[in-house]
Amino acid sequence: MDWQKPAYIGGILLLSLVLLFKWNEFKDEREVLVIDSTETTISTPSEDRSNNAVATDDIPTAPLISQESELPSAQTNPSTSLSANNIPVLQNNNGIDNLSTQFIKVSTSKLDVLIDLRGGDIVQAILPLHKVKLNGEQGFTILDLTQNTTYISRSGLIGVNGTDTSAGSRPVFSSSQSSYVLDESEDSLSVDLLFNQNGIDITKRFIFTNDEYLIYVNYIINNKTSSVWKANFYGQIKRDDHEPPAAADSGFGVNPYLGAATTREDDKYQKFSFKDLGKGSEESTVEEFTVKGGWVAMVQHYFTSAWIPNEGEENTFSLRKLSNQNMYLLGFVGPQTVVNPGEQGEITSRFYVGPKDIDHLEEIAENLDLTIDFGFLWWIAKPLFHLLDFLHSYIGNWGWSIIVLTIIVKTIFFYPSAMSYRSMAKMRKVSPQMKDIKERCGDDKQKMSQEMMKLYKKEKVNPMGGCLPILIQMPVFISLYWMLMESVELRHAPFALWINDLSVMDPYFVFPLLMGATMFIQQQLNPTPPDPMQAKIMKWMPVGFTFMFLWFPAGLVIYWVTNNTLSIIQQYIITRNIEKAG
Repeated sequence: MDWQKPAYIGGILLLSLVLLFKWNEFKDEREVLVIDSTETTISTPSEDRSNNAVATDDIPTAPLISQESELPSAQTNPSTSLSANNIPVLQNNNGIDNLSTQFIKVSTSKLDVLIDLRGGDIVQAILPLHKVKLNGEQGFTILDLTQNTTYISRSGLIGVNGTDTSAGSRPVFSSSQSSYVLDESEDSLSVDLLFNQNGIDITKRFIFTNDEYLIYVNYIINNKTSSVWKANFYGQIKRDDHEPPAAADSGFGVNPYLGAATTREDDKYQKFSFKDLGKGSEESTVEEFTVKGGWVAMVQHYFTSAWIPNEGEENTFSLRKLSNQNMYLLGFVGPQTVVNPGEQGEITSRFYVGPKDIDHLEEIAENLDLTIDFGFLWWIAKPLFHLLDFLHSYIGNWGWSIIVLTIIVKTIFFYPSAMSYRSMAKMRKVSPQMKDIKERCGDDKQKMSQEMMKLYKKEKVNPMGGCLPILIQMPVFISLYWMLMESVELRHAPFALWINDLSVMDPYFVFPLLMGATMFIQQQLNPTPPDPMQAKIMKWMPVGFTFMFLWFPAGLVIYWVTNNTLSIIQQYIITRNIEKAG
């Protein structure tokens, strides 16, 4: 019967929606289980080791420094009286010494950091203001060293009198405290790690600033000996290729960039994916270059970490994968520092770990804001974000700011859009005559083409008039798409009603269904393609797009719904006026 087919289709759609709701619930529960099983809590060395995030049981049994040197190289001078081999440091072995389980905990308003006294490496960094889950208590962990993941920041001294050697030696620092807290009333906090190198006092100082994700990493060398001291500072990011939790928020079919990035004189922003760094089975430096200033970063969705050496110095950068290991190293080596007998010297550098905040990254280093990967149309996306940020400063809601931004962009392209819609309206008006010509000419393609050209000339219709204005607008809409996709400001940002996080999909699929409906209405206002196969594809396109948009972040879908709604209004008015005039 006639009612059976619609009933079947309706039942299938209803069942599909129920399955999607159940899948969404299962997905959320599974993510919570994964987070609970992998997340850790910072503890100080004096606390119970069973609760420590980087306890002995959680650290891989392989040494943190392999016999295959993970350290960069530097020029050395064997004739110097202070040899690296004479430095009293913890030697490398097949396990982790008890000393390597001593950590310093540092807490600020923006960072919770864990520093390993062995080497003075940052082995964990948690962002308390950026929660793992909306309304959750656990801050997002970006740096971490566990049994299953490695993502740490390393730094030290190499070269003639370096405290770190290719044989795996790392200095074991001491500290007056095991826990530091930067009070909100204070501007900065200095955390000093102390080490004595045969009469030379070496202080590794971490400087934390309130309301900042930037950490200053300085070495103060007090040479009390009668010999010249020489060494080079190095900074490294060591990471495996695990997927960060934030990738789950990216939406169906969308893959934000995950990998290394750097800047050089001939390329402002150069990316190296894990695949790029893993070329070849043997260890090899994928890239090594020297540049004045510069930076090197590990980029992921919404967050990044980066070493930023001094702008006025020539620094050597390198990116590579360790042979026979699923581990990647990117970092830099600074110029040699010389401290004469009886004098004091200082080496300074900076390390950033936090969200991809465009204004902050612009201030830290030139081109560092490009780690917010807006794609090849970044030069359009960046001004669009600044406009969105400006609107938000007045509106106070990112969802409504997206809607207002879409209206502004649509207004700018009002006349190109009008040209396109007029052309499509005229094509829609003459479509019955086109169909008649096709029936009369049959398989005579040449005659049909001639008759079509006569019709276009008579009715003053340009078949390409509907495409060119749309092509002009496409770069802007693509830029808007990636700008909204990459903006950390939308993460956990509420809109209205049931939309309490613009960076994840609509839990009830209301906006994706609205997007499909608006796309279908738009299609009805367009001329029917003369080719039957093309017409069938166009007919089912709203269904395919609706299915795809079910998993897209709500902020992106709101943008599409707003754009489609404005297009429908404009196109309807133009089409009705042309049809009335005819």
